[in-house]
Amino acid sequence: MNLHEYQGKQILASYGVRVQRGYVANNAEEAVAKAKQLTDETGTGWHVIKAQIHAGGRGKGGGVKLAKNLDQVREIADQIIGMDLITPQTPPTGKRVHKVLVAEDVYYPGESETKEFYMSVLLNRATGRNMIMYSTEGGMDIEEVAEHTPDKIFTEEIDPAVGLQGFQARKIAFNLGLSGEALKEMVKFVDALYKAYMGSDSSMFEINPVLKTSDNKILAVDAKVSLDDNALYRHADLAEMRDITEERPIEVEAKEAGLNYVDLDGTVGCMVNGAGLAMATMDLIKYAGFEPANFLDVGGTADAKRVETAFRIILKDPNVKAILINIFGGIVRCDRVAQGVVDAYKNMGDDIKVPIIVRLQGTNAEIAKELIDGSGMPILSAVQFQEAADQVKAALS
Repeated sequence: MNLHEYQGKQILASYGVRVQRGYVANNAEEAVAKAKQLTDETGTGWHVIKAQIHAGGRGKGGGVKLAKNLDQVREIADQIIGMDLITPQTPPTGKRVHKVLVAEDVYYPGESETKEFYMSVLLNRATGRNMIMYSTEGGMDIEEVAEHTPDKIFTEEIDPAVGLQGFQARKIAFNLGLSGEALKEMVKFVDALYKAYMGSDSSMFEINPVLKTSDNKILAVDAKVSLDDNALYRHADLAEMRDITEERPIEVEAKEAGLNYVDLDGTVGCMVNGAGLAMATMDLIKYAGFEPANFLDVGGTADAKRVETAFRIILKDPNVKAILINIFGGIVRCDRVAQGVVDAYKNMGDDIKVPIIVRLQGTNAEIAKELIDGSGMPILSAVQFQEAADQVKAALS
């Protein structure tokens, strides 16, 4: 589950991470009121107005601007709220901005120059350990840094048995070229950041940039946070931060129905039980020369109601030209799935206007094939993977 910047900063602050302070606003007048409040509390004279959407690169699309007075706060907030912000991480049509973060200016003059760093905490899947990735090149896309100056990207892996050690936090601060008070501040920052990552059961915390201010404070100017959905039952307060307006409606509907669904760009809809088989099915479709339209895992139950719900969700995608159902009958019997497919087809009637290919293997697979073939419905059955691929190809040729 992705969070907005202001929500990520709330989590960080609760663990003692210093952040760029700010308030969220839903309209221009509210933005002005929050700017006044922020000035009273922090003394800031300028304000940064930031679009709140689940995507990076907001500044490049005009979603982050500096306001030097309250009139500019109103004007900029009015411009950003309601705009369709296009960034490298949004769909081509962009994402509609519903709120902005009014934040303090932290680039004030002082005894030393400000410096920007990059830092993230995430799982290194190759080693099964959490790692802190960091760089002196803050404020830039980390992909560009990796491509042009990979020597400026450092990683620090954390032993899960002992957690982040003090010497590791100090090593990170040294590698970033810090010394004196700034070094001490960075050590505290890294320690608190890792605690926030672990304590919130996140899958990623990305801070870009981490700022060393002119008076040697270390703080998070931005926060891109992704929480582990599977751990949200432990964090009811964090689960309430979900913003379904930032998610695709079809994925929201699937989630409410208990289906694991991810919308893709292809033409062949998939209905599968089990994530591994779903991935193999998408490979099968690509080998047949086509692209999958979705990832859909119906789980261990595939009765008529669940299959019908999955059908309706898949068919909401106008790009779907065929549906491939690939079920392995281990926990669930194939004949029950087959009956579910037939019943769902009968219930939906003319709503299904695309070819359906069903491959069932496992318990009672032979009975399931007989049910499909004898149903009188225009449903194609297959036994082998290659046979299913050939039928998809024939249906779309």
